Amino acid sequence: MSVSVEPTFRVLVLGGYGNFGSLIVRRLSGIDGIRVLVGGRDQKRASELAREVGGEAVCLDMNQPTLSGRLVELKVNLVISTAGPFQGQDYRVARAAIGARAHYIDLADARAFVCGVTELDRAARSAGVLVCSGASSVPALSAAVIDQLLPRFQRLDSIHHGISSSAKIPGVATLAAVLGYCGKPVRQWRDGQWQVVHGWQGLSVHDFPRPLGRRWVAHCDVPDLELFAQRYPGVREVRFSAGLGLRLTQLGTWGLSWLVRGRLLKNAALLSNGLHRLGVALQPFGDGRSGMFVQLRGVDETGRSLALCWELIALDDHGPNIPCMAAVALARKLASGQLRQRGAMPCVGLVSVDDYLAELDGLKVSHGVRDVAGH
Repeated sequence: MSVSVEPTFRVLVLGGYGNFGSLIVRRLSGIDGIRVLVGGRDQKRASELAREVGGEAVCLDMNQPTLSGRLVELKVNLVISTAGPFQGQDYRVARAAIGARAHYIDLADARAFVCGVTELDRAARSAGVLVCSGASSVPALSAAVIDQLLPRFQRLDSIHHGISSSAKIPGVATLAAVLGYCGKPVRQWRDGQWQVVHGWQGLSVHDFPRPLGRRWVAHCDVPDLELFAQRYPGVREVRFSAGLGLRLTQLGTWGLSWLVRGRLLKNAALLSNGLHRLGVALQPFGDGRSGMFVQLRGVDETGRSLALCWELIALDDHGPNIPCMAAVALARKLASGQLRQRGAMPCVGLVSVDDYLAELDGLKVSHGVRDVAGH
C-alpha cells in the first residue's frame, strides 16, 4: 500500500492569477515535490486557479506590514513575485521573505530595481536564503546565451540583443512599465563609454528566420545595459532593443517617444489604460509570433572576426511563457537542492540555456545559432 507524501517545498506566487503569475502557477503545479500557493488580494480569482491546479489560495497584500509573519504561518519556502511594475518599487517583499527565511525570486526588468538588489546581500546570506531579481528573458536568458557562446570568442566587442513581441497585449502594469521610459533618456554603453539614447527611439530592423521575418525594434531600458558592461570586461557596446507585434503599434510608440522627448507629454505611462484597450482591440490583427535575438561580435581564437546570432521564435502566442521560465527553473533547482547559491543578486549565471529551454518543452518554441559575419 503506497502512502502519498505531501510536497514539502512550498512556493507562494504573488500575483499568481495574473498574466505571468498564472503561467508560473500552472507550470509549477506539475513539478513533483512542489506545493503551489496562489497569492494576491482577490480571494475569488486565487481560489479559482488554485482549485484548477490543485494548489492553495492565499489572500494577502504585498504591502501589508505583517507579510513576513504571514509567510512564516504559511510555511513558505520560496516567494515568486510577479507583482509589477517594479519601476519605483522598494524591496519590502524581498525583505519580508528574508525575515521569514524564505527564498525570493522576481520577474523584474526594471534596471534600478534589479541592479540594486545586492543591497540585501548581507541580510540574505545571514538568513541562508537566495534573493534573486530579474528572473526573466532579460537578464536571465540573455546572460545564459552569452555565457554559452562566450568560449567561441577570444575577444567580445559588442552585444546587441532584443525581443519582438506578438500582438498579444500584456497586463496594464507591464504596459505602464514599458511606457515609463518612452522618450526618456537611457544610458547605453557605446564605444567603451556611457552615452545617452532615448527610449523607443533608434529604430532598426532585425531579420529573424522564417516564419517570423523582418521586425522593427527600438531602444529600451533593461538591467542588461548596466550588468553586461560589468559582467563582460572589454566589451565596448551593449545594446538592447524591443519591438511590438504590429507595425502600427511600434510606430505609434515611436511617435509617442517624440512627444515625451519634446516635453509635449510628461509620461507616456499616463496613457496606459487607454493604450491597453486599443492594444486588446488590435490583437486579432497579429500573427501570434514573437522572437528574441542575442547577437555577439568580436574575434575568434585565430584572430578572425566572428559574429554569432542566437535566436528564439515562439508561435501561437506562446511567447508570454518565455519570461516566466527562469523562475520555474530556479524553483525546480531550489526544491531539489541543486541550487546552493545564497545571498542577493541579479539573475545572471544561475540558470543555463538548457535549464531554460527544458521548461519550454511542449510549447511551440524553436531556437538556433547562426553566423552573421559580413551582415
